[in-house]
Amino acid sequence: MTSVNLLIAEELGVREAQVTAAVDLLDGGSTVPFIARYRKEATGLLDDAQLRTLEERLGYLRDLQKRREAVLESIRAQGKLTPELATALARADTKARLEDIYLPYKPRRRSKAQTAREAGLGPLSEILLAKPETDPRKVAQAYVSSAKGIDTVEAALEGAKAILTERFAEDADLVGRLREDFWKSGAAVSRVKKGKAIEGAKFSDYFDWSERLERMPSHRILALFRGETEGFLDLDLAAEGEDSAPGTPGPYELAICRRHGISARGRPGDGWLMEVVRSSWRTRIRTGIKADLRTRLFEKAEAEAVKVFAGNLKDLLLAAPAGGRTTMGLDPGYRNGVKIAVVDATGKVVAVETTYPHEPQRRWNDTVATLGQLCRQHKVEMLAIGNGTASRETDKLAAEIVAANPGLKMAKVMVSEAGASVYSASEIASRELPGLDVSHRGAVSIARRLQDPLAELVKIDPKSIGVGQYQHDISEQKLSRSLSAVVEDAVNAVGVDVNTASPSLLSQVSGLGASVAANIVAHRDANGPFRTRTAIKAVAGLGPKAFELSAGFLRIQDGKDPLDSSGVHPEAYPVVRRILEATKSDIRALIGNAAMLKSLQPAAFADARFGIPTIRDIISELEKPGRDPRPAFKTASFQEGVEKITDLKPGMQLEGVVTNVAAFGAFVDIGVHQDGLVHISAMSTKRIAAPSEVVKAGDVVRVLVLSVDVPRNRIGLSMRLDDSIDRAAPKPGSSGPDPRHMQSKPATEDDRGGALADALRRAASQQDRRG
Repeated sequence: MTSVNLLIAEELGVREAQVTAAVDLLDGGSTVPFIARYRKEATGLLDDAQLRTLEERLGYLRDLQKRREAVLESIRAQGKLTPELATALARADTKARLEDIYLPYKPRRRSKAQTAREAGLGPLSEILLAKPETDPRKVAQAYVSSAKGIDTVEAALEGAKAILTERFAEDADLVGRLREDFWKSGAAVSRVKKGKAIEGAKFSDYFDWSERLERMPSHRILALFRGETEGFLDLDLAAEGEDSAPGTPGPYELAICRRHGISARGRPGDGWLMEVVRSSWRTRIRTGIKADLRTRLFEKAEAEAVKVFAGNLKDLLLAAPAGGRTTMGLDPGYRNGVKIAVVDATGKVVAVETTYPHEPQRRWNDTVATLGQLCRQHKVEMLAIGNGTASRETDKLAAEIVAANPGLKMAKVMVSEAGASVYSASEIASRELPGLDVSHRGAVSIARRLQDPLAELVKIDPKSIGVGQYQHDISEQKLSRSLSAVVEDAVNAVGVDVNTASPSLLSQVSGLGASVAANIVAHRDANGPFRTRTAIKAVAGLGPKAFELSAGFLRIQDGKDPLDSSGVHPEAYPVVRRILEATKSDIRALIGNAAMLKSLQPAAFADARFGIPTIRDIISELEKPGRDPRPAFKTASFQEGVEKITDLKPGMQLEGVVTNVAAFGAFVDIGVHQDGLVHISAMSTKRIAAPSEVVKAGDVVRVLVLSVDVPRNRIGLSMRLDDSIDRAAPKPGSSGPDPRHMQSKPATEDDRGGALADALRRAASQQDRRG
């Protein structure tokens, strides 16, 4: 059997030694961010993406090995383990293959085949299979025995049939081959349930649908499964030739025949054997294959959905921060008013207010005056407006406040408020803002997420941020594990100021957890800010290993040692001292001195512990200490006069913000309370495999309005601005799902998308039916 490390190395296309080093580090308690950043020499420069794949694959293969050992022990205990069987189990490279081999030996409820064997019918089944020239009824006569419960010839033959059926159905090689044949040639077929057409209208695209299994995209798989679960669709997996007429075996039945030497040659036993094959296929093998392929479809769709969600979350977390500017957060609303919170440059709440500028109270002028006074009092620089209900009206309000206070040079920005209400009612918010009413906590979150999206969004369950696809349909455990990894990677890529970070942010730092993060905050509250990285060692619960894993990602601004504000790990400070000696320079003079740093030869400072890759990283950090990998801050400008869907007209060009990227396209907020859909085929003039090649969540883009369906709240958009509307529309046969099946951040969850998607789906459906 190929070793786990070698198998992973082959899959990643790297050397086994690299994988072995990474596995040893992971087993030793190191985190992926730490290994990727500070153990490059050991792993041969494996990056965080490769390490995450390695970590996930390692878990799968180790689980597979545990199951293999359990299976071996079970078969050994039965006294049935042979060298050949042991070899087959050792070579099983998937859980499905392992279970196929184990099936004949798996303890189970008493079966008809087992009863037949105990009645002595095993030899009969062997004779009938090996000698079809014999008459089954004549041979079976010798096995009739009232004492054994076999009263008739028919009962004897039925018992022999049960034994052969089980034998065929538990032939691992045969079933594996048939499963792959069905996967390659089969299709998912859905029909509307009788009487459910009106109630299940949102699944109307799938009322008469057929699509090849191996070609199905994840969003359609999940949509079909949901339609079935909710009782609107009948879903089946079908393949040509699976239902042949009696006496005319189809390709799957013929494969069983070839495997076991059965053929219809007119011999006395051929008819009986062909019927056994037919029954085996229809009652056992096909049923099992369809169940397996349903699982495969779901796992394929689940993996893609998790990948899409994780990618969107990463982009959102690493969105450009506006920085430490005094910010007013406005959480829009009508009857309950607009909730206001002003936070200073550090995110501390300095004022809250509730105003009623909109219907029904319409106290517009009072609000402009009150908020203008707050802005002047606290020298507000940014206005962050939540993008929910009444957002465009509140955006107008903000514009008037900005115009009325030109001396402040304020800027207004529309901010996603997804998850703000979840944060408001959370235990984290209660601890952070104990004296603040729940209604104002959302405004605080909106203001802070403009200042630093990463620092604020880590306080919210990632599943509530609203950038996923079908997250309620997939494994909670798998999704949470993936999203946790994304958050950890994002936080550590940016680094954390240990003297200002919240417990939520600190808990995501490599090597730290919730309890140690809380201890860090308690320590700095009691003793003042940390002045050096080594001072962090005094925190309760933060041992040597935790310090090793976390220190490089923790920043101390204006501390005693300038290196403590950089990404240089304390273990590598001696390298910096050697650089200082060689350059005859002072650390404060060297930091930021690009000319001098670029003249250095990394090899001159490498040693047995720190190789050239680490030296290069150190020099880069000295050039730009604590550099932030996030892009520069940029905002979208929504067009004046375009505030609701009825203001849109095909042909308009508008600016917007990408709110979500799915497998079939991207959703863009253009300021009308309803995100539009840019289908993948309308995103670029060249062919792309995935929308993520072109855009990511948070991008500011310019789009062309293709279509507007007011009754269904659907907006079709294109990013190909030079095309005419007709040319920008995708080619028939390219389709997307009904966006209403998604869980995301729509203004109304069941109404997101564009009429464009409908046309695409109809074209694809027609093409499928034409074959």
